[in-house]
Amino acid sequence: MNQIVIPILAVAATKQRKREAPKGRRVDPTALAEVQALLGDASRQADLLIEHLHLINDRYGQLAAPHLAALAQEMRLAQTEVYEVATFYHHFDVVREDVLATGHTPAAITVRVCDGLSCEMAGASDLMARLPSILGRDVRVIPAPCIGRCEQAPAVVVGQHPVPFATVEQVAEKVTAKTVQHVPEGFIDYATYQAHDGYALLKKCVAGAMDVETVIKTMEDSGLRGLGGAGFPAGRKWRIVRGEAAPRLMAINIDEGEPGTFKDRTYLERDPHRFLEGMLIAAWAVGISAIYIYLRDEYHGCRVMLEAELAKLAASPPMAGMPLIYLRRGAGAYICGEESAMIESIEGKRGMPRLRPPYVAQVGLFNRPTLEHNFETLYWVRQIIEQGAGWFAGHGRNGRKGLRSFSVSGRVKKPGVHLAPAGITVQELIDEYCGGMLDGQTFYGYLPGGASGGILPASMNAIPLDFDTLQPYGCFIGSAAVIILSDKDTAVAAARNMMRFFKDESCGQCTPCRVGTAKALALIEQPKWDIPLLEDLSFVMRDASICGLGQAAPNPVDCVIKYFPHELT
Repeated sequence: MNQIVIPILAVAATKQRKREAPKGRRVDPTALAEVQALLGDASRQADLLIEHLHLINDRYGQLAAPHLAALAQEMRLAQTEVYEVATFYHHFDVVREDVLATGHTPAAITVRVCDGLSCEMAGASDLMARLPSILGRDVRVIPAPCIGRCEQAPAVVVGQHPVPFATVEQVAEKVTAKTVQHVPEGFIDYATYQAHDGYALLKKCVAGAMDVETVIKTMEDSGLRGLGGAGFPAGRKWRIVRGEAAPRLMAINIDEGEPGTFKDRTYLERDPHRFLEGMLIAAWAVGISAIYIYLRDEYHGCRVMLEAELAKLAASPPMAGMPLIYLRRGAGAYICGEESAMIESIEGKRGMPRLRPPYVAQVGLFNRPTLEHNFETLYWVRQIIEQGAGWFAGHGRNGRKGLRSFSVSGRVKKPGVHLAPAGITVQELIDEYCGGMLDGQTFYGYLPGGASGGILPASMNAIPLDFDTLQPYGCFIGSAAVIILSDKDTAVAAARNMMRFFKDESCGQCTPCRVGTAKALALIEQPKWDIPLLEDLSFVMRDASICGLGQAAPNPVDCVIKYFPHELT
């Protein structure tokens, strides 16, 4: 038998050879000291990577290569791991070393002009065109996807502070003024909430005055479905996760990135403890050991408020053995509204959707069974249990049951969050809740479910707005983000706006979505649409994309072809 003989001298040389420096970029001592000072006593565990990136980005206005290398060493991560996460999220400003060498300095402040559909209709393009020359070179002005303030269109964020109904003059004033965090009118803090029987229901549950089975059965009988868009029955989800092995975790999605959606922000700004009590009741019923709240980065005011109220809750807990509660900060990625992508982000990774099965209820956060909920779903828990399943199910129109919080924006007199019966039609919503159309404008069309929910003409104004009612028309309600178009708008322009959004927000993991959104945008930006090619592209994206972004992205385009053919001639 032949043997491989290794010369002894070669072996000796290999053993004696030493690496002169660690593999990868050398760590600058100054950058390392700066990172260590920022992190202080905070844990260096891997799932806190995004939180630590925020600390650096907030302090220095950018993520410079030396700081990324230092953070990688401090957290015992590969530099590629840190870099790929930092470059994934829109709100991290990564600067390469070759750019730094040119003497680059970060902008004094960043101004984000929302270019979502509602803001575009309200004049955001004009703001974007005029602001750079007025604000000067020290201010970076960039377009931004929907920032969750569609009822205040056009909306702008200066640094981390919003400017509603923005004008050039208001934005310029905000840039130069010292910003003070304002508490929304009517805000209910911990003490006020407790004074009005807040947490009394939770205390009854924990004390044994209500049993788990009764609570879960009430949730099931109410017909409450997940209000983040997917619509899975909430009570059934509780029962499924409770049946899994402990320890069980909870992940709460307040990323709310769907263009046209702002209901969660509206409720959170006013009554956070109603949501928190519902969250803790769900945790008690399901047997949750730790809770992770994922809040979108655009909601800076909500984060400051929630941090303060959670601190009060921890100082004076309303229940014994309260689960640990962690508030995690998003970084500008619409895809993290998808539950498994959100979980990846909470774990400190890029927000890439997971393949299923296994499902999040079985293998979720940190590979544990996870109860995943949207903010608003938990917001209703207290009232449903106190008033009974029949109270919630007793609302509704046109054969539907329950209540829906409609985020209405666009060409109506009274945009905002309108709580209305499930199954209400868009015409009823406009006439009864929104004060009608703006003066001098005629109802032309509507998006019943935000960017991904499709576009319908005004002639189809009698369809009940609820789960399962819009699918036959190639649309869906999603998170009930209703955008109203008038005769001043076109469905073609709306579809182009939506597809630009999907192209920018695709995580890039799967080819049908990554390439499909870019190709679809290029096709619909042409004066004449290649309809057969668009139809083929739509089929592939729906059939082969990993998650809902790629599967639903063709909806606006398909609806234009189907319901607005006159705009294509």
